[in-house]
Amino acid sequence: MDEDVENILAGMMSHGGAPLDALAALLRSLRPGLRSPPAEAKLRDLIALLTNRPDLRAALRTVLLRLLSERHAVILFAAAGIYPETGVLAESLRRVSHKILPEADDAEQLKSAIDSVVSRRDLAWMETVSAATWADLIRALRFAEADDLTGLKRLRADLIEAARVVAHRIASAGLEAEMLRLDPRLENHESPFLALCEEVLTLTREIETATAPATEAVTGSHRHVLVLIDQCRQTIERVRRRARQQGASFHLTFRLRRLFQHLKRLETLSAIASAPDGNGDRERQGAALWVELATAECRRNDLRRFWRQSTELVALRVSENAGKSGEHYITESRPEYLAMLRSAAGGGFIIAFLAANKIFLATLGLAPLTEVLAFSLNYALGFVLIHMLHFTVATKQPAMTANAIAAAIEESQTGRERTLQPLASLVARTLRTQLAAILGNIGLAVPTAMLFGLAIWWQTGNHFVDPDKARQLLQEIDPIGSGAVLYAAVAGVCLFLAGLIAGYYDNLCAYSRIPDRLRQLVLPRRLIGRARWARFATYIENNLGALAGNFFFGFLLGGVSGLGMLLGLPLDIRHIAFSSAFWGYALTGLEFGVAWQVAMLGVLGVLAIGLTNLLVSFYLAMWVGLKARGVAFSQRRQFLAAVLRHFWHAPREFFLPPVSENQPRPENPESLQGKDSS
Repeated sequence: MDEDVENILAGMMSHGGAPLDALAALLRSLRPGLRSPPAEAKLRDLIALLTNRPDLRAALRTVLLRLLSERHAVILFAAAGIYPETGVLAESLRRVSHKILPEADDAEQLKSAIDSVVSRRDLAWMETVSAATWADLIRALRFAEADDLTGLKRLRADLIEAARVVAHRIASAGLEAEMLRLDPRLENHESPFLALCEEVLTLTREIETATAPATEAVTGSHRHVLVLIDQCRQTIERVRRRARQQGASFHLTFRLRRLFQHLKRLETLSAIASAPDGNGDRERQGAALWVELATAECRRNDLRRFWRQSTELVALRVSENAGKSGEHYITESRPEYLAMLRSAAGGGFIIAFLAANKIFLATLGLAPLTEVLAFSLNYALGFVLIHMLHFTVATKQPAMTANAIAAAIEESQTGRERTLQPLASLVARTLRTQLAAILGNIGLAVPTAMLFGLAIWWQTGNHFVDPDKARQLLQEIDPIGSGAVLYAAVAGVCLFLAGLIAGYYDNLCAYSRIPDRLRQLVLPRRLIGRARWARFATYIENNLGALAGNFFFGFLLGGVSGLGMLLGLPLDIRHIAFSSAFWGYALTGLEFGVAWQVAMLGVLGVLAIGLTNLLVSFYLAMWVGLKARGVAFSQRRQFLAAVLRHFWHAPREFFLPPVSENQPRPENPESLQGKDSS
């Protein structure tokens, strides 16, 4: 064992000293260095030393008991690691101010003692030590041998009081207006949150009055508490499912996550308080709680972590509602696949004329701001028209498909081999659907652009796109000689943001009950008739998110170049469907008199732009979907291997639909019928 540890413990034995300074020095000695053993080994050596040296064991035990007898732990047990009651802005300001001017030590609170003993440098090694090792350390101290158990009695009383505090907070949160709106049974019938609070109060009274630990009454009450905690979790899940349909505020999402944390903390506190002596449960639970509380206290002023958690909650609120309305995103059957081709072809037809209008607007010599606004409206109104005609733009799909795959991955965490194969099949169906959408868009955008350009030439004798402009259009989609790929990535970010905006408006529509409020308006019903107005309200109910997403997507695309102009940066966008139409206009403007190498370079540029559009938007949507659900997908290699095996055995499924309707479909881990959310 390190001599420094023995010297620290010997110092505790000889003259006591300040408990906080001694414990801080002990933790520093356990911190692993570059050439020292790992923390687990050091802690095992400490356990062996305490086991063999009763004098050193008694010294450390005395210091700990003295600290516990002098400080309260209720706030530490009830609040550490739980989302704050205040809002995001207020909590951010608090963390910033406490980073600049740290708070003073509160001599009556155990949480302040942890702040003084544990530093952020200790988190890295404390979390690597197993809970079993920490539990062995607690057992090695043999607290039962102490002459004065005042510290343990006070700690136990604070733990019981903290359980009461957490139980009351759970009961209060379970009766908030948002919860009652989504689940009226919580008000009309017995609420599991209230029942849990009452049962926890009963359990704590039985623990305090029990003559022996873990009596039959205590054990029975604890089992009932666990059952009610499970019922509360089921209620929360039911509220979350209804919120996806009826909408919910960020406040509710925050409260539900906080409620989950309180239930987990209550489960731990009740388990420690009611655990019998001698079976090791109390030590194991206590060790896990110690690491959790120490980690939470060290990170309580971590602004970056807090903002990451807050953005994950926002992402959860938006991503759960993304894609409520629009077309199907993942085709299952041959008719669905052909329907996607037709829908995408219609989108390509419209985009060819949107591209022509953009070229025309650029020739008007408008003022910069006016030109940006004109481009934005051209994109926005065109995408809205495409949606209203039930057509499809290929690049608007990834946000929803990524969200669906993220949801399927979330389910797959409960079983690996059983669910990875359906996930691989899901990827295959997603890829072939995306390929169908791309082929449909390009397949009609290019010939429509060529025919329109030729028609203008035949009617007027002038090219719609003059040779100089045609060469410029080809240069802009050159994947090597221009920034086309980078600008395509910018467009991918816009696609991703449009998906989030669509999800936000879908949630807003449901949460604010906009369709019901529209149906109550008297004047429109008189002007166009009750039936027509009802159909309009129903259309808004099913399509508000998609309409908003499409409209804002257009302004995002049009506003990028304006932002670059304002900041003096070379910012622009490249979109596969528009780029393919521009390629068609350029060829007609040059009367198809270009070298085949130039034409093929344009084709490669269009494909590179499309691939970048899809990959960037898909990756961002996938990342947000996984983060929002708190899923750490650790099976990447196994998942990739499953996809490759599926491609080896059934490559056709990645490109073409089933041959017939009778062909068996692979198991789908989730219903993946999506709607246009961009």
